Amino acid sequence: MRKRNESVTVEHERAAAAVPGPLDKGCTLRRSLRLPASATAEGMKRPLGRRYGLWFRLRKLIFWLLGMYIAIPFLVKLCPAIQAKLVFLNFVRVPYFIDLKRPQDQGLNHTCNYYLQPEEDVTIGVWHTVPAALWKNARGKDQLWFEEALGSSHPVILYLHGNAGTRGGDHRVELYKVLSSLGYHVVTFDYRGWGDSIGSPSERGMTYDALHVFDWIKARSGDNPVYIWGHSLGTGVATNLVRRLCERETPPDALILESPFTNIREEARSHPFSIYRYFPGFDWFFLDPITTSGIKFANDENVKYISCSLLILHAEDDPVVPFHLGKKLYNIAATSRSFRDYKVQFVPFHTDLGYRHKYIYRSPELPRILREFLGKSEHELHH
Repeated sequence: MRKRNESVTVEHERAAAAVPGPLDKGCTLRRSLRLPASATAEGMKRPLGRRYGLWFRLRKLIFWLLGMYIAIPFLVKLCPAIQAKLVFLNFVRVPYFIDLKRPQDQGLNHTCNYYLQPEEDVTIGVWHTVPAALWKNARGKDQLWFEEALGSSHPVILYLHGNAGTRGGDHRVELYKVLSSLGYHVVTFDYRGWGDSIGSPSERGMTYDALHVFDWIKARSGDNPVYIWGHSLGTGVATNLVRRLCERETPPDALILESPFTNIREEARSHPFSIYRYFPGFDWFFLDPITTSGIKFANDENVKYISCSLLILHAEDDPVVPFHLGKKLYNIAATSRSFRDYKVQFVPFHTDLGYRHKYIYRSPELPRILREFLGKSEHELHH
C-alpha cells in the first residue's frame, strides 16, 4: 500500500513539473517562464542592425553627392570645353528623330531645305519658308524657284535660334508660321555643330555662319528689306552679326531681339538653373572658363556700335533669361549715341500671359507690334 502511494506521489510531481506554473495577476506567465535574456537581446539586434545599415548607406550617398558637388567646379576649371558645351547645348537635339531634310513633316509645306558652305569643311542646313501669299505657288517647286522667290516684293527675316535643339524645334516652327502668315520670307539655319550642320561650334563660327547666310540672302533679295531676328543665345549671334554689318556699312533694315541678355557672364550668373551661383569663387570656377573658351556674346557692348532700328521683346516670367537683363540691355541701347537717329523700342509681356522664354509667338499683339515697328501694313506685306 505504501509503495502504491509513493508511486502515485512521484507521478503527480512529474505531471506538476510538466504543467506551466501559476499565472501572475495580469494573466501573464511568471518571469521564470520567459525567454532567456540572450534570445531577447538577439531579437532586438536585428531591427537595430537594419536601421544602422540604412543610415550608413544614406550617409554614404550624402558624402558621395557632396564630393561630386565640390569636384565639378574643379573639373570645369581644368576642362573649359565642358563649360562651352553647357553654353551651346548643341548635343541636345529636340525634337528627336525628325528628318531635317523634310520640313513638310513639321507642317511646313511651303518650305525648302538648302545646304550652304560658309567655309571649307563646314556645311550648314538652311530652311526657307515663303510668305503665305506664295504658298500655293510653292508646291512642288525646287530650290531654284525658292531662291528666285526671295526677289519678290516681300521682306525677309533671318532668324537666329538659341542654344539646344535644331531649326526644327516646335516653338521655332510655330514662329515661322506666324511670320510667314504676316507676309515675310523666313530664312533660318542650324549653326555649325547643330542639327545636321557639319563643323565644331564656337562664337566666331556661329557669327560667320550668320554673316554668310545674310550675304546669300542679300545677293537674291534685291531691294527688299532684310531684318535680323535673334532669340536667346541667338541674340548674341545677332548683335555680333549686326555690329559687323554696321562696321562695313551694310546694316540690316532692323534688328529684333527676343529674350536677350546683356552678356554671357551676366546670363550665367543670373541663370535660375545654376546651383553654383553662391559657390565660393563662382566667377573663377565657372565664368572665367567661358571667357577662356572665347565665348562672350557681349550684347551690351555690341549695341554701342549698331546703327539700325532695334526692337526688344521679353516676357516678365522668363525662367531662362531673367527679364531684368533684357530691360538693362534696352537702357544701354536707348542711351547709346549710335541709336540717336533710329527707333529703339522695348515691349514687355506680362507674367499673367505665360509666354515665359519661348512662347511670345502666341501673342495676338505680335502682328500689330511688328507692323508698327517695321512700318509696314499687313496689306502691304501681302502685296
